Amino acid sequence: MLEEKRIEENIMGTLPVRRLLLTMAWPMVLSMFIQGCYNIVDSIFVAYVSQDAFIALTLVFPIQTLLVSVNVGIGVGINALLSRRLGEGRYDDANAVAAHAYVIYLAFGVLCAVVGVYFARPFMELFSENTAVIEYGTVYLRIITLFAWGVCLQFAGERMMQATGNPVWNMYIQASGAVINLVMDPILIFGWFGFPALGIAGAALATVIGQSCGALIGIYLVRRHVRQIHVSFRHFRLRMDIIGPVFRVGAPAIVVQSLSTFMSLGLNKIFGLYSETYVAVLGAYFKLQNFIYMVVYGLGNAVVPMIAFNCGAHSRARVVGIIRSAMAAAIVSMLAGMVLLLAVPGPLLGLFNLDSEALAIGIPAMRIVSLSFAAAGVSLVCSYTFQATGSNSASLVLALLRQIVILLPLAAVLLHTDPALTWWAFPIAEGVCLILALLLFRSAYRKRIAPLGA
Repeated sequence: MLEEKRIEENIMGTLPVRRLLLTMAWPMVLSMFIQGCYNIVDSIFVAYVSQDAFIALTLVFPIQTLLVSVNVGIGVGINALLSRRLGEGRYDDANAVAAHAYVIYLAFGVLCAVVGVYFARPFMELFSENTAVIEYGTVYLRIITLFAWGVCLQFAGERMMQATGNPVWNMYIQASGAVINLVMDPILIFGWFGFPALGIAGAALATVIGQSCGALIGIYLVRRHVRQIHVSFRHFRLRMDIIGPVFRVGAPAIVVQSLSTFMSLGLNKIFGLYSETYVAVLGAYFKLQNFIYMVVYGLGNAVVPMIAFNCGAHSRARVVGIIRSAMAAAIVSMLAGMVLLLAVPGPLLGLFNLDSEALAIGIPAMRIVSLSFAAAGVSLVCSYTFQATGSNSASLVLALLRQIVILLPLAAVLLHTDPALTWWAFPIAEGVCLILALLLFRSAYRKRIAPLGA
């Protein structure tokens, strides 16, 4: 009776699919929206320090995405295993998975601190010869990596909430860190209310303060409000039957998520060889793109545990319904983003204090790149489905083609041919990969979803 009650408590197996997606997704989308806002505002504040500071932030951005990507990938493995154990009613094992989640995330945070302290400057010197850019970037990168434990533990709390069907509390974790960051940014960057003006170091400190507060709030909420699992480290021991499955599922997801980092690094290098102005425009685009993509990212965070739970419960109809609803929502949101960039690219780029040369390049660039959004939304939902159902190779192949194999060589060739054509690399790459995504989805459906029960 106790196990039946605990299964019923998990809404992922009981609510109607559309209502479930709305219930799970809206808090995550809202929190991701807030995250997108603070990413943009952070960059806007830094842009008013100097254009060199903004370029430095653009060059550091791939490392920030790498840090987040590894956390997301670990979370995919943890979410898939934890959701399955809950769906199967194996609650003792679910508790052990939750404890391992915190240990794994903390270990990664310590690794980030060690690597960041020693390699921040060499990294910046690879991408710029501008002394001011190198100094700005080194300071920012060292701070965010030294205190990376905050964002890592924040992710641990978020994953507990997602896997147990507590999306509102998950929103509080993400939103609290983002709001604290937003408040602290101008105070520490410009020296408001008697604080010293720290410039780009202030932006980094505001970020890690927000992340650390989010982590602490997450730990509190997991202990007080998550009833389906109990996180305890009493008699804790590392279990390979947990670590193995987490990284078997999570490692491909880490690779997939990290590809965006290598895509950003590659484009920074390609554009940097031509002009720092192109790097500044690219940096502004990535900030706007992240903001627009946040709805799909929020959907993905909701969809992965939902699909994994219902796969564990052998409910094919619910899995199919979740995928269809997520696909429709992704297409609508990405079309809205496309319309936004087509209509007002100038004012959006103007937020980043770009000069007239950068605006002349950026306005047509934003309109061209926006044509890739709808195709990207479909491909991303397919990728989340692959991750949730264990079709890791499909997710990896799709991401490699989208972000590396097609995009980077095509961007380099178009830049060499005519710089104005470079931005067409984005819609071309997404169009080709949309076709592949649908083919891979059909194969994954036959192997992973069709054999499930009704």
